[in-house]
Amino acid sequence: MTTTTAGVGTLLRGWRERRRISQLELALRADSSARHISFVETGRSRPSQAMVLRLAEHLDVPVRERNALLVAAGYAPAYPETPLGDPAMHPLRESLDRLLAAYEPYPALVLDGMYDVVAANQGVGALLEGVAPHLLRPPLNAMRVTLHPEGMAPRIRNLRQWRGHLLERIERQIAMTAHGPLRDLYEELAAYPAPPARSEEPSASDDTEGIFPFALPMRIEHGGRELSFISTATTFNTPMDVTVSELAIETFLPADPETAAALRSLTPRAAGPGTR
Repeated sequence: MTTTTAGVGTLLRGWRERRRISQLELALRADSSARHISFVETGRSRPSQAMVLRLAEHLDVPVRERNALLVAAGYAPAYPETPLGDPAMHPLRESLDRLLAAYEPYPALVLDGMYDVVAANQGVGALLEGVAPHLLRPPLNAMRVTLHPEGMAPRIRNLRQWRGHLLERIERQIAMTAHGPLRDLYEELAAYPAPPARSEEPSASDDTEGIFPFALPMRIEHGGRELSFISTATTFNTPMDVTVSELAIETFLPADPETAAALRSLTPRAAGPGTR
């Protein structure tokens, strides 16, 4: 039993247990046997490169961590990690810029795996009113800007709900990826002062008709009025690059006609693509 083989077995067992899948179930999914899975996990058998990738696929292991599994098994990484500034990424950047510009006047941005903003449109400006300058220095972190006491937090009318939603989102991502730096970000955000409940802020379980007809909105003050947004997050299907696998396009839909009208008056039509 080599150190390398034992390493990949331990990692695979960790992912299997994290996904709450038995050795037998994983074997059936991967067209293998429970005995072979056991031998791989204990280091008695060295999995082939194809087997590592097959097990990673059925365990829904993120692309970055699939490379780590391959290296632990003694193989070269299968997925490149290409910086967004690389010329090979130009078609992707161009497409993202067109998408962001087309979404105006509504806010839209592109985030990496640590929620750092890598591109944004002009509509995002409506959300950043009054944010402390030090929070806007690159790399601008969307979670930090939203929840920091000197960021958007003082203007978010349903901050307790929105804060809970964002922290739960990061917790789910940590459970899926076992990403250490993301855990550090979560602990930083969770340490920010929790706001007291406001009388105008209904609980998430409130079933009063018309309060949350389809999703939890973010309600934020801007220029003496309240804007209300529903957020969506879009990722790439079957990514073949680590960088692309960790990108997410975050968009903010107006939750009511008043917000839509306000944004149309606040945000002029962009003359060019989104900024990076």
